[in-house]
Amino acid sequence: MSRQASTITVVLPDGSEMEVEHGATVEDVAHEIGPGLGRDTVAGVVDGDLVDKATPLTEDCRLEIVTESSDEYLDVLRHTGAHVFGQALQRLYPEANLAIGPSTDDGFYYDIAGVDLDEDDLAEIEAEMEAIVEADYELHREERPHEEAFETYDDNPYKQDILDAEAAGEETVSFYVQDDWEDLCQGPHVDSTGDIGAITLLEMSAAYWRGDEENDQLTRVYGSAFESEDDLEAFIQRREEAKERDHRKIGREMDLFSVPEHSPGCVHFHPNGMEIRRELEEYIRTKNDDLGYDEVWTPELNKAELWKPTGHYDNFKENGEMFAWEQDETEYGLKPMNCANHAHVYQEGQYSYRDLPVRFSEFGTCYRNEQSGELSGLLRVRGFTQDDGHAFIRRDQIEEEITQTLSSIEDIYDQFGIEVAYKLETQGDNAVGSDDIWEEATQGLRGSLESLGLDYDVEHGEAAFYGPKIALNGIDALGREWTIGTVQLDFNIPERLDLTYVGKDNEDHRPVMVHRALLGSIERFMGVMIEHFNGNFPTWLAPEQVRILPVSDDNIGYAKRLKNADLGQFRVEIEDRSWTVGKKIQQAHDDRVPYMLIVGDDEEEAGTVSVRDRFENQESDVDTKAFRDHLSQERNERRVEPDFLK
Repeated sequence: MSRQASTITVVLPDGSEMEVEHGATVEDVAHEIGPGLGRDTVAGVVDGDLVDKATPLTEDCRLEIVTESSDEYLDVLRHTGAHVFGQALQRLYPEANLAIGPSTDDGFYYDIAGVDLDEDDLAEIEAEMEAIVEADYELHREERPHEEAFETYDDNPYKQDILDAEAAGEETVSFYVQDDWEDLCQGPHVDSTGDIGAITLLEMSAAYWRGDEENDQLTRVYGSAFESEDDLEAFIQRREEAKERDHRKIGREMDLFSVPEHSPGCVHFHPNGMEIRRELEEYIRTKNDDLGYDEVWTPELNKAELWKPTGHYDNFKENGEMFAWEQDETEYGLKPMNCANHAHVYQEGQYSYRDLPVRFSEFGTCYRNEQSGELSGLLRVRGFTQDDGHAFIRRDQIEEEITQTLSSIEDIYDQFGIEVAYKLETQGDNAVGSDDIWEEATQGLRGSLESLGLDYDVEHGEAAFYGPKIALNGIDALGREWTIGTVQLDFNIPERLDLTYVGKDNEDHRPVMVHRALLGSIERFMGVMIEHFNGNFPTWLAPEQVRILPVSDDNIGYAKRLKNADLGQFRVEIEDRSWTVGKKIQQAHDDRVPYMLIVGDDEEEAGTVSVRDRFENQESDVDTKAFRDHLSQERNERRVEPDFLK
């Protein structure tokens, strides 16, 4: 066999290439790079997929070696944590059936059946888990014939389903063995249960097998694992703080929104929440104006034919994510995205190269049939409104368009005091169109990121089917990442819909389509902001910006004059209940009002106010005009914190 056929090319994270033997494992490559790296290898990332270090490499690929210092190491450790749970559970409850147990961003979970557990049982299971960690069992990977594995799980339909689906056509499948316990698993795992420094169980919930409500309901047990007890304690503290910041809890306290049972996954915004939403929409309108977008509106109800040429029908309808039905022998649907409608608006016009870019924006409401078990307040919904936008541009305008869009989104995040992490998502297995246009589109996005000097991670194979994407992840006050803004470059939909413009040569040319969302969905962004600010919104966003606290009923008239005459342009309420001033102040703090104006006889006589902010700063004898002028400036500049008394 020739050398060309017996070797493959491995691309390392620094861009360098290695020729290695066909079938060499991840660990083999690590040893070839250096003996120390080989000894430290825990796992590998092959073309974006986390794999066992014993995985053979059979084709050209990108490879990253995972060691204990890698970001991915915690995922590997937590995957082993799920196996420790599985072993502990089946020691105590041999009748338990294990379904699936992956790592997650916060730890791991395992879906189980055949045993009736409640929260009180978790302590005993956790104690058994700690004993397994203490025993320091080595984990061994074993390859077994598919048929033998299927017979092993005669009494476990979930593992058999995995073998029929994920392992269909495979001659052998992998098991991981620790002590006298084993589990069907692709890995990867750490070398030993003793590598886990700290492990805990967190909570339980119900889950449907494969996330399908038509399937069995299972018990999902959540846990987490860390390298040290200190890391676990810090996690528990962050988790408790996250519970306090839960947007559903704060939403009830501030009367912002509800998601009633008669509208599952669809949000009702109450007056307080609507004040926030309106402010966000008006803010984004100013950004769209700056970027040169024309606002449009397109209907939520369309014939399903609209989405077939673009490929969205196949991606959403066949996956059960589109709300669709047939009427009078015609199939209709609620739109799952806005891009096909915006492409139609473009088609209705006639454009030359001088007219481009042509840009359309819309606060467009879309619907996707998320599984009920996945719904979560504002963060995971079925009905959502995107601050969507599509620009139709020439090829020579790509870098300028993407660059100015990224700059605008970065300004928005800065307005909220949010740090940004950039992710470049590249061509995946479901991509449509040629490799050449995908490479051109990817380089266009990469060029804009690099021209702005932005650091970014590459998420290989994670792009949508029609084009590569830059995901802008906001990092909130607790250090959590949320994908909010997105920018995608699309050569495919203009081709599929035959979109054109007239070039300098008087011939038809194909525009390029930029899909972008500055906030993403209004619902999700509001959920993130509620938790980020813990309900303590900047003054410009706060549903109630000022609360006037009369010292006695005799001062209510002065309070009304302040509200209606001096502060009429702001959102102001008067606390007129017959409470003590101390109780009124406490209630305003609890309600997260940025400013309180305390007015008694002295203030009324002098025509002044005492100003108190939510940080408990207070100043007396404040001129009302000075306060009003500052409040106006603070609001107009959209400052992150109330700062009159700073």
